[in-house]
Amino acid sequence: MNQTAIHPSENIRLSENIIIADGDYIDRVAFALSVQFERMIGRRIPPADLSRWAVDIALDGGLRPGKKHETQLVIIHNPKKHALENFRPADYDNELNGKAFNDDKLGEFIVNAYAPNQLVTKDDYILNLVKTVCSHEEVRRVMVIPDSETSDLYDQLREALRDVDDEKHITLFAMQPLPGGNFRQEILGYSIMNALGIRADEIKG
Repeated sequence: MNQTAIHPSENIRLSENIIIADGDYIDRVAFALSVQFERMIGRRIPPADLSRWAVDIALDGGLRPGKKHETQLVIIHNPKKHALENFRPADYDNELNGKAFNDDKLGEFIVNAYAPNQLVTKDDYILNLVKTVCSHEEVRRVMVIPDSETSDLYDQLREALRDVDDEKHITLFAMQPLPGGNFRQEILGYSIMNALGIRADEIKG
């Protein structure tokens, strides 16, 4: 699997497009899909390509080729976790935080990884971050990947986004359709399957 080159970035300002992801959750989903499809298609599945996944999320969130976008990918993770286990690149401090990559169609993706301190839960951190970025005029598109399976964060986000400016393009991702709100919904599994290199022709029939 060819990964897009990731290089250091000094850019930490708010971007027009922001992806906010629960790193522990997407890691768990990638593992589950790997196990499921290795049995189904009978071959080893390598770790998911993080840059390919981020590009797919941006496309699912409504970005389109035609201009050089700038997109922030913000990964929130458990402080006890120092790396993703089922994506590459993986190490939060050495390979991801403060790095960036360029996609030839969608422009620059700036990657930052944060672990909340002991005074705030990861879900609260994500909820507050989503509220903050949505309040900034320069942010036009927000894509959120919460843990919708083991917490009530999705419901909290639905309530928090109820009165967000209609000009904001907000997309929430989950593994199955959930009760809607003032945002679009997309299925998370498709982007992770593509990042794992699982081809549609392998799973037909």
